[in-house]
Amino acid sequence: MKSGLVSPVFANALRVELNGTDVTQRFIDVSTHRKQALLRGLPEGDSNLTASLSGTDESTSLRITNYPVSGPLISGPHEEPFYCQSEEFELVSGEMLGASLDAECNVTTQIEYVYWSVESEAFKPVSALNSDNSKDLGTITLASGEVLPYIVRVETGSVNRAIYEIAMLHDSPQNQINAWNRSPAWNGKLVYTHGGGCRSGWHQQGNRTGGVMRYGLFAQGYAVVSATLNVFGQNCNDLLASETHIMVKERFIENYGMPEYTIATGASGGSYQSHQTADNYPGVFDGIIVAASFPDVTSATIFTVADSRLLNYYFTEVNPESFTTEQQQAIAGYGSWASIPNLARGAARLDPIYGFDTPLEEQGGEVNIAALQTQLYNSAAPQGIRATVYDHTANVYGLIDDSYIAQRPLDNVGVQYGLSALNTGAITPQQFIDLNRDIGGFDRDMNHVPERHKADPQARKRALESGRILNGGAGLAFTPVIDYRTYMDHAEDGNIHMLIHQFSTRQRLLNTNGHADNHVMQIGGQWGFNEEAADLGELFIQMDQWLTAIKQDGSDVSVAEKVIVNKPTSLNDACWDNTGEERIKIEEEQNFRGSSRCNELYPAYPTPRHVAGAPLANNIVSCYLRPINAADYAAGFTQVQYAELSEVFPEGVCDWSRGDVSNATHQGTWVSFGPSPINRLYDLAN
Repeated sequence: MKSGLVSPVFANALRVELNGTDVTQRFIDVSTHRKQALLRGLPEGDSNLTASLSGTDESTSLRITNYPVSGPLISGPHEEPFYCQSEEFELVSGEMLGASLDAECNVTTQIEYVYWSVESEAFKPVSALNSDNSKDLGTITLASGEVLPYIVRVETGSVNRAIYEIAMLHDSPQNQINAWNRSPAWNGKLVYTHGGGCRSGWHQQGNRTGGVMRYGLFAQGYAVVSATLNVFGQNCNDLLASETHIMVKERFIENYGMPEYTIATGASGGSYQSHQTADNYPGVFDGIIVAASFPDVTSATIFTVADSRLLNYYFTEVNPESFTTEQQQAIAGYGSWASIPNLARGAARLDPIYGFDTPLEEQGGEVNIAALQTQLYNSAAPQGIRATVYDHTANVYGLIDDSYIAQRPLDNVGVQYGLSALNTGAITPQQFIDLNRDIGGFDRDMNHVPERHKADPQARKRALESGRILNGGAGLAFTPVIDYRTYMDHAEDGNIHMLIHQFSTRQRLLNTNGHADNHVMQIGGQWGFNEEAADLGELFIQMDQWLTAIKQDGSDVSVAEKVIVNKPTSLNDACWDNTGEERIKIEEEQNFRGSSRCNELYPAYPTPRHVAGAPLANNIVSCYLRPINAADYAAGFTQVQYAELSEVFPEGVCDWSRGDVSNATHQGTWVSFGPSPINRLYDLAN
């Protein structure tokens, strides 16, 4: 970074040197025994900061490592090619950000002041206000009841090859603000917003952030920040997203001071980032509020879309006559049959091949940048760009020897597709045999092949060790989490945002921490900040109460215990009954299976893996195998059929109770993949 924040040091006769140069005068008193300084202009690489007390032999030194503002810091070598998009980025004023300064996508930082125009119902530059149109200036009412001119200060700049935005209420453009002179309208707290998606999210800077102009958050006093690499449709790599979180938050602290706390919020792909940064890099976020959530992209999401593509292909191409739509749905598990083809299309994020005549359910090679379309991988261009999640995360997984192809943690060996459907009588023993004999797998290019696909041992190990598969027992063990959603399991056109994914997250918390008392789930609310839909605004108010109480808790108990004991009594699992004239909030524990009123209103459905016997946590890449056992099947097989089933699974079937065959475990927080040597997880060359 180009600057660093140093604190605290004792002030009595203090002398501070940076690389031998006296910088004492740059330190500012922030309390009786604390000074702080913002040290700009550090050289890239290591610097030495030394503090000493005059007249004594007492001194202490701190090594500071300054990395380029364009990164990387912990995510490993930059992906190439990489396309800057600042010329496509629209500033809040309506102007375009303009061309990048260099190949690293750096831009000149811009500060804009905009106001809410009553007449236009849009933001306009403050410079457009004058005595003739002064009544056009809107107002905003804070949670305290104070009414302010609706003027917002927005900083737009670049770090880590991403464009970031920082916005907060500040109605005095002439009054400069900084880390020691804050906007009086700012409550001292920060919200980091995210964008969803995944498909096409590679090789690009992106032209939008997760959105910072949030009336409801401004009204509660928050500053709001986001960056283009925190929109998963532009960057489907949670490690790179975490690095961007770290670097953008550092920029915020340098310019505005340390926030009292930071809340991460986002839906779908925004939930991946919130969960995984909170777990893998604790301290960046203090609490998270997520919607339409998944644990991560690598396990629950990818397992589900990959299995859906296999099933869709089997039902439409391999065996289109033998299964009714009801039987197909029973095998997939979904609440809507249409989720089978819908999620099959979602597997495009795993497929490097674009084909003009390929059906949508079999498509791949998706990119957002037109120039990338001519650079895509195919059989005639083996060095071309592979537009997949795995190749975008090659710094973690590594490459297959003598190739440009990333290893992948994807496996379906031993998976008994349709097992629960067989045991409930939805399909026959012969259908079960035929399905599992012929469903096959994917080759490296996501072509259907007769053989099941096997995970690369290194990739599955690294996915689990590095937190690409959410563990839940690291930073999330002491992070307040609120997970809210609109019900989509019965969507007529199918939808991947199914309830089971948030239950998978909760189960991982239970598995690793022994409880999920820091995890609140709410379903079916009216998710807004106004009187007509106030439920999301209420969640932010309750999260504020929760985090504030934790911060003020001076007891000697652990942070994890403080999180539990300080949860507001009014914040509980809940669902809303919207079937009557008046909606009713039902506060009861949310469970994947049960006979509660919430289960009746919002039934949760399994994925194909769960139908095949996988645990609710859905975090096993490669299962242990055991011989088939007649006791597993409620339906009777003939002797001939049982022999045929043995041939279908010559290596055995999944023993889900034993976990992942790698025996890999999460290796800790704040890990690096380079260039930082601190907590370096492993050498990418190995």
